[in-house]
This record gives sequence, C-alpha cells and structure tokens, in this order.
Amino acid sequence: MLAARANFLRFHTPEGITFSLALASPVTRCLASVVDIGCISVLSITLGYFTRALNLFSADLAMAVQLAGYFVLSVGYGMFTEWYWRGQTVGKRLLRLRVVDAQGLKLNFSQIALRNLLRCIDLMPAFYAIGGAVCLFNRRSQRLGDIAAGTIVIRNPIARQPDLDQLAVDKWNSLREYPHLTARLRQHVSPRTAALTVDAIMRRQQLEATKRVALFHELASYFKEVTPFPPEATEGVGDEQYVRNVADVLFR
Repeated sequence: MLAARANFLRFHTPEGITFSLALASPVTRCLASVVDIGCISVLSITLGYFTRALNLFSADLAMAVQLAGYFVLSVGYGMFTEWYWRGQTVGKRLLRLRVVDAQGLKLNFSQIALRNLLRCIDLMPAFYAIGGAVCLFNRRSQRLGDIAAGTIVIRNPIARQPDLDQLAVDKWNSLREYPHLTARLRQHVSPRTAALTVDAIMRRQQLEATKRVALFHELASYFKEVTPFPPEATEGVGDEQYVRNVADVLFR
C-alpha cells in the first residue's frame, strides 16, 4: 500500500516498515531535461559531421540518415542511460534525480522504453508543454510517459554516513577480506538501497520475529545475488548479520 503526502511518496511494507521517497519537482526535472537535450544536440551535431560524406552520393540520402539518426539518438539516449545508470541520465545524475518504479519494485527495461517512446507526446507542442502541464497537476509529478510506464522520478540525496557502531557488526567482518568484491558491491548497490538497508537494521527491533527473519532473508539473498562472495566468507553467518556486514562495507 502506498500514499502520497506533500512531496513525498510513502511505502508501507508487509513487514511493517515505512519508506519515504522524495519526489522530484517539475522545475528540477525541467533543468535535468535541459542538460539532456544539450547532450542529444551535441551527439546530433557529431552525427551530422559523419553524414556529410553522404552528400557526395545523394543529398536526400544524407538528410534521411540524419533524421533517422536524430530519432534514434533522441529516444535511444534516454533508454540507454536510464538502463545503464539504473534510472538516471546525464541530467538526472547532475541534478541527483532517479527514475524508479511507482510501486517501489525493480525498474524494468520495458518501463524505461515506454516512458522514452512517449516522450515525443510529452514534448508537444514545444518543449514539454503537455508533459509539463500534466506533471504540474499530477500528485506524483508524473508526465504522460511516467503514468503509462508506472514510474516516478525521485530526488536522490547523498546518503548520510550512519553510525556504524549501531549496526552491531562483528569485530571481524569476513567481507572486508575481499576488497575487490566489496568495491564491486558498492558499485552495484545504489545509495537509496544502501540507505534503506541501514534503516531496516536500525528499526529491526520494531518488527515481529517472523517478519524480521523474512525481511533480512530477502535482503541477504539480494546482496548475495548482486555480488557473490566465496563460501568461506559467508559460512556460519546468519542473514541478519550478513546484511549488517554488507552495510558496514558499503559505508566504511
């Protein structure tokens, strides 16, 4: 179940934990779009230099290739960057924004593709007039592409350093023995996921025993799938302690 309040979207999990996501404002999204349009323009100009050679054969062919290339760049740019950077483009990275699933689930490529394909409608009649108007009157600040794809754009603040002493990490954290794997783990885990993990650890005492076990089993399974560690590093370590160890190497 979820509910919107002011500029935040709140998720209530079955385990009894509430997570809040700060929604991006239309103004901030507009600034990010300006940066992205600039990036697409630079790529299009670069493409134009390469297509000039086709003028030697046919001016119409050169124009057709350039128009097709611009369409591919304008749509493909958003798809590629949002998929590669997990919901971020160059503009969104600079403004610290991120596209996420509106239900708090994992963002799928089909959602990224749909929201970018519908961008041409949001852009009409000029510079996001339709998309901007819909975004202003939508309680989640969604444009048409977001509504169709089931996505929202959130502010992605810098994760604050938690009090590591409260994580109850073992004095000997076996994960620290593998610096190349911990570096890979930091690379693949987003700041939002890391912050939510710490929040779950800090609030573990508020959970019922069965829900607590289920939550940390799910978190541990996720981290083990993202970056597998050798069996000797995880042998005898319970799910909850494993999650604490992960949080420790993510922030320390």
